[in-house]
Amino acid sequence: MATRIRSIRRAFQGLFGSRKAIIPEDIRRFRRRLSKYDDPLLRRIYEYYRDDLAYILENMDPHALLVELKSQNVLNTDKYESMEKDPSSFSHTLLQDIQDRGREAVIGLWDCLCALQKDHPHPNFLAVFDEIRHTGKDLVDQILLDELGHSLTPKLKDIQEKHKTCLMEKTETLVEHRPPGTTLEPQRFLINEHYVNLIVVSTNQFRQHPQNELIQTGVTHEECLKETQSRLECISPDRLFRWNPQSQCVPHAVMVSGVPGIGKTTLMQKFVYDWVTGKHYQRFSFVFLFRFWDLNKLREVSLEEMILHQYPYLESQIGDILQDPERLLFIFDGLDESIHQLDFRSSRLFAYRTKCGEIVVSLVRQSLLKGCSVLITSRPTRLASVHTSVFQRIAEIMGFLHEDRLIFFKNFFGNEELSEKAFHYVQENDTLYTFCYIPSYCWIICTVLSMCFRSQPTITDQLMTSLPKTVTQLFVTYVSNILTNHSQNKDGGHTDWELLTSIGWMAEHGVMNHLIVFDECHLESFSVKNYKHLFSSFMMESGQPPDVDYSFLHLTLQEFFAALVHFTNYNADRLQETLDKAESYKGGRAEIFLRFLCGLSDSSTRSMLKSHVGELSTQAARHVITWIRKKITNQRPDKYIKDKRGLLNVFYYVYESRNKALMSQCIGTKKVDFSGFSLTPPDCSVLSFILQTCGETEEVNLHSCSIQSEKLRKLIPTLNNIKNLRLSSNFLTDSSCPHLASGIRNNQTLRTLDLSGNNLGGPHFRNLMEALTTSRIEELQLRYNDLTDRSCPHLASGIKNNQTLRTLNLSGNNLEGPHFRDLMEALTTSRIEELQLDKNKLEDSSCLHLASGIRNNQTLRMLILSDNNLGGPHFSDLMEALPTSRIEELCLYKNHLKDSSCPHLASGIRNNQTLRTLDLSDNNLKDLHFSDLKEALTTSRIKELQIEDNSLPDVAKREFKRLERLRPGLKVFT
Repeated sequence: MATRIRSIRRAFQGLFGSRKAIIPEDIRRFRRRLSKYDDPLLRRIYEYYRDDLAYILENMDPHALLVELKSQNVLNTDKYESMEKDPSSFSHTLLQDIQDRGREAVIGLWDCLCALQKDHPHPNFLAVFDEIRHTGKDLVDQILLDELGHSLTPKLKDIQEKHKTCLMEKTETLVEHRPPGTTLEPQRFLINEHYVNLIVVSTNQFRQHPQNELIQTGVTHEECLKETQSRLECISPDRLFRWNPQSQCVPHAVMVSGVPGIGKTTLMQKFVYDWVTGKHYQRFSFVFLFRFWDLNKLREVSLEEMILHQYPYLESQIGDILQDPERLLFIFDGLDESIHQLDFRSSRLFAYRTKCGEIVVSLVRQSLLKGCSVLITSRPTRLASVHTSVFQRIAEIMGFLHEDRLIFFKNFFGNEELSEKAFHYVQENDTLYTFCYIPSYCWIICTVLSMCFRSQPTITDQLMTSLPKTVTQLFVTYVSNILTNHSQNKDGGHTDWELLTSIGWMAEHGVMNHLIVFDECHLESFSVKNYKHLFSSFMMESGQPPDVDYSFLHLTLQEFFAALVHFTNYNADRLQETLDKAESYKGGRAEIFLRFLCGLSDSSTRSMLKSHVGELSTQAARHVITWIRKKITNQRPDKYIKDKRGLLNVFYYVYESRNKALMSQCIGTKKVDFSGFSLTPPDCSVLSFILQTCGETEEVNLHSCSIQSEKLRKLIPTLNNIKNLRLSSNFLTDSSCPHLASGIRNNQTLRTLDLSGNNLGGPHFRNLMEALTTSRIEELQLRYNDLTDRSCPHLASGIKNNQTLRTLNLSGNNLEGPHFRDLMEALTTSRIEELQLDKNKLEDSSCLHLASGIRNNQTLRMLILSDNNLGGPHFSDLMEALPTSRIEELCLYKNHLKDSSCPHLASGIRNNQTLRTLDLSDNNLKDLHFSDLKEALTTSRIKELQIEDNSLPDVAKREFKRLERLRPGLKVFT
């Protein structure tokens, strides 16, 4: 267990950066530094870090902080104890009260946070601590510069104001597309009103993702936010160019990564808007925002020409502006859209005029405008091939937190009842909810649900059950509703089928060639007609004629159209070529596209579009189903293929297809093994759906699959279809027991349940044991589950009168105590045949209870008591009961038995008619009282004796081996 926890910790440190502990000397220096500031400056510093402190307090143990504040007499903490369950209210109230109390309270809070870092480390505090400590006396100057900016000449001040006015016009409005049918124009909001915070975390690693980047980031996002949010260093926009403890400097080159639609461009818009309005970074006199896609259109230019192409009004002062590079920030959005390979390892100087890509590299490398700052955004897949060590900070946008998603839904619907029903529905559907960390995906889901709600104003249970279940159904519903609305606004004679086909082939070209931005040439090449109402429901325009660009509202919508076109315009050779090509892509780049193809093979899903585009190709559907069948054959579990990701992908294909015949083929010989493979909530939902459809499954191995309570809940309905289930070494806790109980209660199928290596000890363990009495489980593994003596009454109720349980493994727990008696009393009426109690810290006083448990028990055949401490006066009670039992195998390995235990052992085995295997290895036997034991062995029916012990004298070992000749059939292992 400890090893697993350490490995998890290392994994998250690898993803989010390791943290250096604060040493006492650093704390003393830190306090001296704070003490040197007078009251006004200390207040300014406190206010400067107010948002950081609020985030730190919201994500740490409030009780631990209150205990520390009270012990250091910073303030009376009684007021805040009732606020502990509301982190936001707790943090803001406490921080304000600290500020109101003045200097000593402010320094006291910093002291307490320092003291807590040993047991409650938080990366954001370590970053702030490091910044204050390293910046030292220059900190106040930095704060003032960020708030007030540099003094400028009148001419530069005028041109700066003009520049800010221009940027304000470009950034103050946030465009939000509305559901088709509500309005023909996008909705526009002030960015400050509708901007929802995105969580940005610090990371040192960008690696090639093993699967589709949307899926992989969703997986990482859920794991991080649910299990380790307190470990994340959250980087707010005003921290991007502040001290970075990982690189030990104030960065001048920053990379921000994020999957498509996550909000990179919106974040840059908000960043520039906040600079324009004076909210942050006034140290930069000029900020220049560029899109790589726009830069692609420029031929060789100089730096000045590149700037003036975007901002021509700066021409009169461009020379003076570039005179002070440290006052300049260049933002380049969308590295993945650049047509140039940017080699950030190159330090060569370029000619006066060159490609824009080389200018960007030179700015980052500081060979041009030394001292300037650069901020670049990119998709993760592009960064896998980019040399990123030149960046002093690398951050990743993780998207929406759970609370932010709820805010988005409320903003979208503007109706509390609708937003709550929609959010609850999506939250229950993991395949949809996992992608909700992406803002633009949230928009698509809300759009579809609003369409459904609008068609049936009364929200009934029937309506809720008719909502889309799969991602394919979601997008089919989206397109179907748009076409329904479009039918009332026909543009000329252009048919829906023609537009969907032309736009589909363009989308497919983009998916196959990693292209997400299109121009007029692409539209012309694929005969795409830009009809206002329908075209604008699928695609966005940017730029001004003649340089207009087009992109799909979301990358996933592009992938959907790329799949749909094979059903509107089927060609067997082309579809097969596409399937082969999509499979060949590394990193799972076409994974969602392939799922859409499989989803569209379902006739009921396709039928939603029939009234608009006619019957979609059944030949294409058969082609895809044949392809899935081949995948099932190649990846079937009974072939023991190690590619568990590939097997899971097949499950997703079948899940999207809704094809029951395919599902029954998925399991093969009825064995499914995902052991050691981390499953996400959507994975568990898909697996559950497949298993429920397939009928009875012989064995499902989910050992070490990172299954917490939420994921377990998805799997519970399948327990009625599984004979043998292994859930060992996951993250199940006591709170999981009610879910498990609901799954095994009156279960007529499940025979073996392995829950080892979890942490089920607690009050809810009772629910699991109560359900055991009505199940038909024959083998229950509860090894290493942190069960204690207090669990014994619940264990007793579970096995008492249970007619099916034959094997119970309780190894590696801590059952020693007075309630152990309850378990042993229940053993007498159970039908258990194998009981393992090794490594349970049992003392010799437990022998009294063990004796009562085995005395006259007619079913127990194997009793494992290894690695306890039964050597003592009460050991005789256990041995006195042994002859009346029917035990065939008794293991007393490593039990601190002494020579004085030998007479009791002898009396126990002498008259026992059933014992066949006895293990006495690794005790403390010294050949003083062996005669009784050896004599008893010659008359017993034991066939195997293990007495392997390094401390046992060689003479004694030979004596025991000699028994093999004295009693034929006896095998002795020494």
